[in-house]
Amino acid sequence: MRQQENTVPQNTRCIGLGEEEVTEQEIDTQLRIWSNFVKLQVHTLPENRFVLNPDTPRVRLLAKGVLSNEKNHGLKYCPCRITTGERFLDLKLICPCNFQAQRTWREKGECWCSLFVKANKKE
Repeated sequence: MRQQENTVPQNTRCIGLGEEEVTEQEIDTQLRIWSNFVKLQVHTLPENRFVLNPDTPRVRLLAKGVLSNEKNHGLKYCPCRITTGERFLDLKLICPCNFQAQRTWREKGECWCSLFVKANKKE
């Protein structure tokens, strides 16, 4: 898989930014999808609620990576995780992942790439 470094806050490395271009309209659509995903938490306990990272440039770059992965690899893989090439294992890397089961969620209050953060996270 092709890897490319980008200037992203918090030294995040993103993959999937390559081959086919992603449009601003596609990014905006993905952001609406993620915003709707956040709104689905009506039955979630307050301490488990999450929001999109308020760092808009970071979120847009992550959306571009996810969409690029979809165009170039067929699925919306997290741009901050490296796929293995084994489809069954790589299904765990589809964004959004099951981030609340991950250690980074428990320790930092955010998903692997910081796309989603705990709603009550203290800076």
